[in-house]
Parts: sequence; C-alpha cells; structure tokens
Amino acid sequence: MTEIEVKHLSKTFEQKGMHVDALRDINLTIEKGDIYGIIGMSGAGKSTLVRCLNFLERPTDGQVLIEGRDLGALNEKELRKQRSDIAMIFQHFNLLMQKNVIDNICFPLLIQGVKKKDAKVRAKELLKTVGLEEKEKAFPAQLSGGQKQRVAIARALASNPKILLCDEATSALDPQTTASILELLKQINEQFGITIVIITHQMSVIREICNRVAIIEHGELVENGLVEEIFSHPKSKAAKELILKDLPESDVRTEGAVAVQMERIQSDRKLRIVFSENSAFEPVIANMILKFGTPVNILRADTKNVGGVAKGEMILGLPDDRHLQIDMEEYLKEHGLEIEEVTGDVE
Repeated sequence: MTEIEVKHLSKTFEQKGMHVDALRDINLTIEKGDIYGIIGMSGAGKSTLVRCLNFLERPTDGQVLIEGRDLGALNEKELRKQRSDIAMIFQHFNLLMQKNVIDNICFPLLIQGVKKKDAKVRAKELLKTVGLEEKEKAFPAQLSGGQKQRVAIARALASNPKILLCDEATSALDPQTTASILELLKQINEQFGITIVIITHQMSVIREICNRVAIIEHGELVENGLVEEIFSHPKSKAAKELILKDLPESDVRTEGAVAVQMERIQSDRKLRIVFSENSAFEPVIANMILKFGTPVNILRADTKNVGGVAKGEMILGLPDDRHLQIDMEEYLKEHGLEIEEVTGDVE
C-alpha cells in the first residue's frame, strides 16, 4: 500500500530578487512500512524535500499525497490534523531545555488536550521503548547526544504517528551512537509498522537501515530504487561518488589499510567489484592472479552491511595490457562478481 506519493514536485525560493530552484520535478512513491532513504550532498535539496512532505514548506508546483490525500487541497485545520500523523526528528534534537525528559515527551500530548495523567502514562511507555526509563527526571543538559535523540524519538512517537521523518537525525552523533539509534529506528519500524523517511548525506546510514533510496543532486532526482540494487549497480554519477566515499566507519585500521586509502594510485583501468554471497567465500582474486601470472593492485577493500546482508567490495587496478584486462574482466564475471569501471583517482 502506498503511504506517500510525490508527483512532479518543484520548489523555488526568492533570494535577493533571484529565483533559486531548490527542487525540480521530483517523483517518488514510498510504501507503507518502508524505511526509505533520501541522500545527497549538502545543498542537494533533500532537507527542503522532507519539509515538503508535511507541508512545512509548500511546494511551488506538484503534489504530495499521504494515503491518497492531497495535502495541497486541505485547509489549515485539515492540514494540522493530517500533520499529527507525520512526526519529525532533527539533527539537533530540539528539546525544551527547561523541561525534564518526561515533560518533554508529554509536551505535544498536552498541547493536543490529553490529560496530564494519561500523557505521563504514555510518556513512561515510550521511555521504556527507547531504553531511558531511568532518565525521566533528568534535564537535556544532563544527557549525552544519543540520549537526547532517544528522547526526541520518544516525543515524536507520543501522538502515534503513521510516518516518521528523520532530517539528518544521526549527523551529530559518533559512529557507535549512530548505530544504536539506527537499531532503535529499525525496532520502531518493526514494532509499530511506522513508515520512516531518513534524510542523510551518509551512505553508511542508507546501507544499514533503508530498503529503498532516492538520490538527489542539485535539486533533481537522479536515481532511486532498492538499496541493494543501487549499491551493486549504481547508474548515476552521484550514486557512484557516494558509494566510493563510503569509507569504513571503524576507527581501527591497519597501517596497510590507511596507506591504501591515502595513497593516490594511477592505473589505466580500475574496476569496482561487488562480491555476491557465493563468491564472497571463494579466493577469486588470488586464483585470478595465479591463473594469469600477473599481479593486480588492490586499491581498496571493504565489507559493508547492505540491508542486513554482508557485501564485499573491492577496487582493483588492472595491468596495462588491454588484452589481459579483458581476460581478467571475463574471469571475474564468470565467477559471479559484479564489476564496473571506476574513473579518476582512488583516494
């Protein structure tokens, strides 16, 4: 069932007498229960897009439909009611600093007219969901970044929304805390069936949690589809760049791995290889070197979690001999490896 449908959406801002096209002809379909990622570099227009999904920003052209209902056709009262089904969390948490944790979670419920006693019961339930039962009397200043974001998530869930929009919700967090927040969002998606839309510039976030992704560049949708498919077969230049910049998150690297990342290695032909589940257990590269009697440069090697599935990734610099390059490519394909050419330098 379709939860969110975006049709030919455009957004233009007026800045100092000039027209700035933040979004141009965006078309998206997000199914109920999806964890949908929208990714792009800074200034791509992704945050403008997510604000259009709940009409905090009104599109200049096009439509946003929630369960088939056109937000642009609603009056202000109807729009406010519709927004109660669409919660949002942000990079900087937006907690009320003068209120303690439980009062922060109760706040939106009290505004909706819920009795204080009932609001506190609901807030305590949500604190248990986000793992912060012991922090109900603490103030935001006493919490870590991850704990603040958990409070923000609990507050967003207070009104039982159908959709949760996350605008760079993990960008201010360290990798370990980011992983725990993403795990919490997965749990919420499974437990409550909430559709989650994640805005980010980090491909690692998309890989970890999303089942589908849209890639935005300069206000335009350049590619969208299943995360696993785009990771294995990126078509747009923007997708390829985001994948290549997606370095391992671990701070623990061997000297050799650091050297590989830092050294700029020139090669006439470079290939990006994605290992399937079967080929990941075979020494394909080692066997290829033995078969052809010629070494290859391993410019980068990594294993990534793509939607809960381990995916091996490697970038090889092939020998200069064109005939040998062709033979090696055919060998890799025959052994079940996905390959694509990489242009430019590998850092």
